[in-house]
Amino acid sequence: MIAAAVLALYTVVAAIWLPRLMRTARWADRAPRLAIAMWQAAGASVIASAVLTAFVFAVPADVVGHGLAGLFEICAAMLSDGQGLTLAGAGALLAAGAVLARLLSCGAAVLVRTHRERRTHAAMLGLLGRRDRDLDAIVLDHDERLAYCLPGRRAQTVITTGALRSLTPEQVAAVLAHERAHLRGRHHLALAAARTLARAFPKVPVFGAAEAEIVRLIELLADDVAARRHPRVQIAAALVGLATGRAPAFALGAGGDTALLRVRRMLNPASPLRRVERLTGVASVALLLSGPAAVALVPGLAAFVAHHCHSLLTF
Repeated sequence: MIAAAVLALYTVVAAIWLPRLMRTARWADRAPRLAIAMWQAAGASVIASAVLTAFVFAVPADVVGHGLAGLFEICAAMLSDGQGLTLAGAGALLAAGAVLARLLSCGAAVLVRTHRERRTHAAMLGLLGRRDRDLDAIVLDHDERLAYCLPGRRAQTVITTGALRSLTPEQVAAVLAHERAHLRGRHHLALAAARTLARAFPKVPVFGAAEAEIVRLIELLADDVAARRHPRVQIAAALVGLATGRAPAFALGAGGDTALLRVRRMLNPASPLRRVERLTGVASVALLLSGPAAVALVPGLAAFVAHHCHSLLTF
């Protein structure tokens, strides 16, 4: 019961307090990849602790301690005839099942909707756009200055004629490198996961904060990848030129609301994280992911040790 109480308390506190703590981390913009992993780990940690709370509450510790095969057999018996399962335990397991079902249904809805929208947009690009072999991108005849990528099985990078007229060739190359960084990094998957959690549980603060931050951080990460091959000043100039552009919601665009903030970051780059800071961040991600499972296993491990120590002493 103590482990269940600890996990339940952690679920509530983490859901409310983690976004406040992580938003104060000034290192996030210096290491966007690590920051994305930490936000993902925070969301996974809250979901895992909520589900494990129900499991630890419903399943006695001595059942877990008797071995994996025995655990499966006893759990199957509990689910089939209710033997050893209290009313409160059954309610806890049903709540955990509802959480997982909600998560899966919202995830499927997000994936189906974005796939449909991208497929429709790709068909439109096939009719109205033209492939430029030199740019290795689809050029769309449109006055609005836009550059974006369309993820998926047939991923495409798109730039409008308005953007081509306003940007120099060097800036065009830099912004297309930014878009290809999104595609190579499969950033749309990170966004889909964040949106799934935010849609499934819209009133949980950590999920809404994670979605907003991941949207911002993947743009910083793509900027950093593009900056490996292109001068930062060219990326900054391209962002200024595309700042007012609005890419489709289901695509990843170089412009948008964060463009001007990213310009300052490109022109005044901060020093990368020190080794100790990076290792601390990686350890924090590992702790977020493994912490709930470790707490849930403590009663079972204690029962396992006690059972086998008793067997050895009686032998």
